[in-house]
Amino acid sequence: MPAVFTVSQAVSFKQSFQDVCQKNPNLTQAILSFNNTYFMDSSGLGALVSANKLARQRKIKLILQNVPEQVLMVLKLADLHRLFTIEQQSEPASKDTAEVADQDKELTIATTTTHESIFPVESDPVRGQSKRPKSKSLAPQPFITHPSVRSMPKRAIDIVGSIVGLGIVGVLFVPIAVAIKLESPGPIFFGQTRCSRMGRRFKMWKFRSMVQDAEAKKHLIENEASGAIFKSASDPRITKVGKFLRKTSLDEIPQFWNVLKGEMSLVGTRPPTPDEVEIYEIPQWQRLDVKPGMTGEWQVNGRSSIKEFEDIVRLDLKYQENWSLMYDLQLILKTVLVLFNKKSGAM
Repeated sequence: MPAVFTVSQAVSFKQSFQDVCQKNPNLTQAILSFNNTYFMDSSGLGALVSANKLARQRKIKLILQNVPEQVLMVLKLADLHRLFTIEQQSEPASKDTAEVADQDKELTIATTTTHESIFPVESDPVRGQSKRPKSKSLAPQPFITHPSVRSMPKRAIDIVGSIVGLGIVGVLFVPIAVAIKLESPGPIFFGQTRCSRMGRRFKMWKFRSMVQDAEAKKHLIENEASGAIFKSASDPRITKVGKFLRKTSLDEIPQFWNVLKGEMSLVGTRPPTPDEVEIYEIPQWQRLDVKPGMTGEWQVNGRSSIKEFEDIVRLDLKYQENWSLMYDLQLILKTVLVLFNKKSGAM
């Protein structure tokens, strides 16, 4: 595997692995050697998930070999380390299993039916990484996919903002809860599984704005959006109280609890569902390099009017590219202005 496993290498690896599987229909085992890999972001993670799906379909045993602590940290953060067979060996694999020609530029996939398959992989710069460690004896460095991840001021703003927000939740809880209960039976809160940084799953909370069995009826509603998102302008599952909550974004204020816990940020990318991530292409995994936010570019530039998934990806990547503390504060201010715009809608 390449030393730096980011989007360009991930795309190349995915295609290479597919080619190997197609050319070797009797393939029973594939070993991915991570001897020289020292950095992997969410795109690399997406490529491994894709390879695992294909391996299971073709009943190929996929083994990750000599996985360094940095890569293992990424897998554990996403709760995916149990998905793979991981082997740690003190001695390098024999040439009968795998041969690495140039670890920085070549990818080796070893199998039980082919001794070696080498594919060129170009390297590209990684944010937050200056150069490759000179020795494997060096202590593992924390993987940082985006500067916002390690920003203490950003986290401080999240904590202060979430505490203030939870105070607002406490004030509004009783009238909102009574209104929800009077119109529709069921719980006051709605918890939905979403994906945070690197794909780690968490329960995102909202005030319930739909009928109790809304998830079971989702397949009956026509999706007016394209790609890996679901939207319906006239969704019959939304209650009258729910329409008001969504119009004012009051349904989303319980997410301040997610922000306080560190699962979300006040400002970030749109939090995707596991179903969305399931069909991501490799470049789209880059959205998971940062924490999802209660607001962001997608929230202030269209909200419910955005019906193309690629537009959401573009806005999320724009946020990552332009991020700064001042930029976050600007987006928070824009969000407040959007909430007072009668033409705005829920996400």
